[in-house]
Amino acid sequence: MQFIRFSDLCASGQAKGQRVFIRADLNVPQDDAGKITEDTRIRASIPAIQMALDAGAAVMVTSHLGRPTEGEFKPEDSLAPVAARMGELMGRSIPVVANWVDGVSVEPGQLVMLENCRLNVGEKKNKPELAAKLGKLCDIFVHDAFGTAHRAEGSTYGIAETAPIACAGPLLAAEMDAIGKALANPKRPLIAIVAGSKVSTKLTILQALAKNVDGLIVGGGIANTFMLAAGLKIGKSLAEPDLIGEAKAVIDAMKARGAAVPIPTDVVCAKSFSPDAVATVKAATDVAEDDLILDIGPQTAQLLAEQLKKAGTIVWNGPVGVFEFAAFENGTKVIAHAIAESSAFSIAGGGDTLAAIAKYGIEKDVGYISTGGGAFLEVLEGKTLPAFEVLARRAG
Repeated sequence: MQFIRFSDLCASGQAKGQRVFIRADLNVPQDDAGKITEDTRIRASIPAIQMALDAGAAVMVTSHLGRPTEGEFKPEDSLAPVAARMGELMGRSIPVVANWVDGVSVEPGQLVMLENCRLNVGEKKNKPELAAKLGKLCDIFVHDAFGTAHRAEGSTYGIAETAPIACAGPLLAAEMDAIGKALANPKRPLIAIVAGSKVSTKLTILQALAKNVDGLIVGGGIANTFMLAAGLKIGKSLAEPDLIGEAKAVIDAMKARGAAVPIPTDVVCAKSFSPDAVATVKAATDVAEDDLILDIGPQTAQLLAEQLKKAGTIVWNGPVGVFEFAAFENGTKVIAHAIAESSAFSIAGGGDTLAAIAKYGIEKDVGYISTGGGAFLEVLEGKTLPAFEVLARRAG
């Protein structure tokens, strides 16, 4: 994937004295009093900002926060708490500028935060008049917000079309590199793990991956629907019987390419969905009418672990069981450790997946952890993200 890297512009001296506009993802959680409860995204955005300052640029940074109404400022929509926290982390004062679309005064070596970009009229629909004004604010536009890469908005796409130079910041560049390595030019065999409660929410992903992967591991409620498609009984487990045809089509598409969707041979069942429910390991053929399948069984987990250890590339989206409950975490735990021990390049994304990675302490053993939920899923669906498309076009 061809694109201009901001790091290269800084290294070559091209950013010196230039007005640099950074679109970051500073959409952090806050409590009712407006206090930031988790600052990972702020910390993650600092390297691009510091890179620009070190290069001698005049730096503007903006982000969306929450879901404000365009043109209607409310105090709770302000990036002021974000600027204050970033200032603490960087050891400097960061002024917040409101009503900035028609011009910003900023000198080389200075850093200002531009108020919540979603307040600008025309932002969501990427209105041409707004895009033209945004492009005039800077000499270099830096997209560093992968979480918004799937949206074609004014501050993510319109400005990338109208700014003199449009490039990827270090965070976005890392995502683009990792996605290219995992999906565009993967080391084989390529194994994908797609798990979750519903086939319907991941159907397009399963269909897209079925054309490309060597092994497709399904888990959670998705696996139950695939078990139905394989002719197994699943008791009262969560599933979507009306999508059995689609599940069969995915199995057939894989089989036609000499690839497979492994169906669980054993499962962990309970009579109720609760943390203290009694867990029973059963053969996949022995599930009773009143059983709930809440995890894959130890035999299945071991077989999948062996497959993962031999992989060249692993894409992971979703835990394979109810890993939040101790009695039903074994499948996800075994798979997490197999990924950690595998020599494959692994890329993982999605909120529950990140929670599992944190729970089992394997952060350092995963090749790349993707931070953008919706954007990561759209890439797995085979879609070209607007940010990737426009940055590639501007690099031409």
